[in-house]
Amino acid sequence: MKEDYYQSINQLKKDYPNADFEQGLLTEEAKERLLTDGPNKLETKKTPKWRIFIRQFHNMIIYILIVAALLTILMGHYSDAIIIGLVVIINALIGYYQEANASDALDKIKEMLAIEATVFRDGQRIDVSTEDLVVGDVVFLEAGDKVPADLRIVDSDNLRIQEASLTGEADSIEKTAEDLPNQNIPLAEQINRAFASTSVTNGSGLGVVTATAEKTQIGQISTEVGQVKTRKSPLMQQIDGLGKGVSYVVIGAAVLLFGLGLFLETYSLSVLSLAIVTMIVGSIPEGLPATTSVILAMGVSDMAKNKHTIVKSLPAVETLGSVDVIATDKTGTLTKNEMTVKDIFLAGHQYEVSGNGYEPKGKIMENGREAASSEALELFLEAGYQANDTLLYKEDRRWGINGEPTDGSFLTLYHKYFGEGHESEYQEVDMLPFDSDYRYMAKLVKAPNGKQLIFIKGSPDKLFPMAKVQGNTWSKIVQELSETGKRVVAVGYKEVSAEQKEISHELLYEGIGLLGVAGIIDPPREEVIESLKDMRKAGVEVKMITGDHPLTAKTIGEKLGLAPKIQVITGQEWDQLSQDEKEEAAVSHQVFARTTPKNKLEIIEALQAKDKVTAMTGDGVNDAPALKRADIGVAMGIEGTDVAKDSADMILTNDHFATMSVAIREGRRIYDNIKKSILFLLPTSFAEGLIIAFTILMQQEMPLQATQLLWINMVSAITIQFAFIFEPAEDQIMERPPQKTGSRLMNKHDIFQMAYVSVLMALISLVAHDWLLAQGLDQITASTMMVNIIVISKIFYLFNIRTSKFAFSKEFFSNKPAFLIIGLMVVLQLILTYVPFMQQAFHTAPMSMVEWGMTILAGLLILVITEIDKWIRMKRQETRLRELYN
Repeated sequence: MKEDYYQSINQLKKDYPNADFEQGLLTEEAKERLLTDGPNKLETKKTPKWRIFIRQFHNMIIYILIVAALLTILMGHYSDAIIIGLVVIINALIGYYQEANASDALDKIKEMLAIEATVFRDGQRIDVSTEDLVVGDVVFLEAGDKVPADLRIVDSDNLRIQEASLTGEADSIEKTAEDLPNQNIPLAEQINRAFASTSVTNGSGLGVVTATAEKTQIGQISTEVGQVKTRKSPLMQQIDGLGKGVSYVVIGAAVLLFGLGLFLETYSLSVLSLAIVTMIVGSIPEGLPATTSVILAMGVSDMAKNKHTIVKSLPAVETLGSVDVIATDKTGTLTKNEMTVKDIFLAGHQYEVSGNGYEPKGKIMENGREAASSEALELFLEAGYQANDTLLYKEDRRWGINGEPTDGSFLTLYHKYFGEGHESEYQEVDMLPFDSDYRYMAKLVKAPNGKQLIFIKGSPDKLFPMAKVQGNTWSKIVQELSETGKRVVAVGYKEVSAEQKEISHELLYEGIGLLGVAGIIDPPREEVIESLKDMRKAGVEVKMITGDHPLTAKTIGEKLGLAPKIQVITGQEWDQLSQDEKEEAAVSHQVFARTTPKNKLEIIEALQAKDKVTAMTGDGVNDAPALKRADIGVAMGIEGTDVAKDSADMILTNDHFATMSVAIREGRRIYDNIKKSILFLLPTSFAEGLIIAFTILMQQEMPLQATQLLWINMVSAITIQFAFIFEPAEDQIMERPPQKTGSRLMNKHDIFQMAYVSVLMALISLVAHDWLLAQGLDQITASTMMVNIIVISKIFYLFNIRTSKFAFSKEFFSNKPAFLIIGLMVVLQLILTYVPFMQQAFHTAPMSMVEWGMTILAGLLILVITEIDKWIRMKRQETRLRELYN
């Protein structure tokens, strides 16, 4: 059995007894094929939880801390080793929790497949498990069924299948057995195929299984989802690079100092080794992974509560701040996935219809005013309402339909004019359902005045001959509507005698009266247009990727204002390009039409190859591979399929694309605050390392213990850095371009500031330490004051780093929780200094008022110097701007 969907019916028949599809396969042959090809099910592979946990230790900072813990054990400093070990375990647990909670989209794809299928075998129609289906089986389909495998349709009776989640087409697709001319036809236009996991909405038919399991379209998507490799977020790449850089510098310095210490012979080997370990522990920013995770986790919590956004992986939050391209599905994302009549043309009249979607809210307008009552208009509306077998309903304050979207648009149109609760007084006598062979539907009704009418609605090329339309006026209207991406439906009627009890095609072709035509479109979401303006201002491009027709997609793109000039490329055209051409096309085009799931994935990869940080939004199964590959995948929470939600990093709970601009703003705020927290954390760590290094160079006794350094790096650092969680966004945060891929986390001035703040903290601490010793105080008291000087200096430095404005400007009280956190840190320092068991664990002693005064003055000095630096930078910036504009 070949899998080619363009095979002719005659070729296919040769595989069955007496060339009869209803004979099906022989049971024995089906069993053999099952053994050869395997069951029709999708297999999923999961990473063991233990492997996820072990992966958390694959980090340069963690490696160094593990070595430091081992060295302290060898030297007999067990309390230090325990504290270092706890830091390692805490960081690993945080990372494990994030990764272990990621959902597996493959399980959801598996759940989408049907459980049972009706097939013909040995000439008998029987039900079998979907897993037992094999290539060549003849499957019977009827309304309500899920398609169990990929099929070549060989017989159809008004068969329509809903494929929106797979192809992006809003309407159900008519399926026929006709042969197609060649194999280069987009998925959405393969009218003689049915695909696994899609749903039969109307009619019945027979299909020959051409692919099962992983070879089906949804199976290929499942394979792609499983094979997609995600890349680290921009900030995580920057932090990894920073961590490695800091680690290499610290290790290099440690080796040099160890060699120098051995050469000078000032310390015994054990004392020198402990000093070097202490320096390493002090210089390594152990709090960096934990602090980043805490800020991200709080951002995730805030977005879920206040921003209609569920973020499933912590790094995804800050990735939003770096996004410079959003690739989005059209149907259900940029548009409502609710077909709406927007134009009505009657003889001599043209109407526009306001309101979008199935909710009957809006008006029929003519020449800018509400349409006057008209018998012709009312008859048109009644005809569209009656020639219909779809149900419009309201559930949980949301409007929906049960049936065809195009038919649903006429129901909504009717109620916009007559009112939401209006009930038609026409009574049904007979109905001719829609059939793909004749492409119209009709209903015989009895009017309130006793007359009988046939209302008909369908394709213009079928109704125009019935109405014996003369001239090309109506054809021009149809062409103009089609060129704007609208679907055109013609509406007519015929008055018949009271004795007429049924409708026939012959009766209709005797002649009808043409009432008019309607232009229908899946409308853009109103909130999206404003959101796109905000995104363009923020330097974020939006690209539409859809399975829809290129003309329709281009029209929607123009209505949304994706770009001043819309460039469109189809999936077929994309497939003909080389890799380099694909990368260029991905950047230069705004609309990608008639795309396959593979195309979507390739477009995302092409954008990433051009160093674009890419977000992908979607709601269908066909979006899953691209959602997973994107730097951040975003799924719709209400209309989105489970597969899309599980492949995504983020879910919009209100289905509003406009939420993306709010989320990007929040992502940028979080990115800024993480960067501030890192610029805040590192000078303290470096200052601790410098204290030990200067001590070795000056051949003095070690002023700080490893446990004291860990207190500064973990307890105080993380506590104070909670303040950055609540830091509001800087002004004009959405008017600056996104972070570029590969850009450095810190600029030259950031490095300069870190260097001089580190040196200042280290020198002030050492001078104060030596002064106390000179006054006759003991080593423990001196080291206690040194710890407090470093922590209090950090508190003062916080006010400098938290805003780009001056510390004592109107922004001073913009972050009220910061003052509570500072208060908590002061309490913790008092506990460290005065509580006996803390004094034993961390080698501390009580301090006098003079010592506290010196500590506060040291912190104030750091703030004054950094604020002077900020003032100089602001003046230079003002000078550059004046020169630029003059």
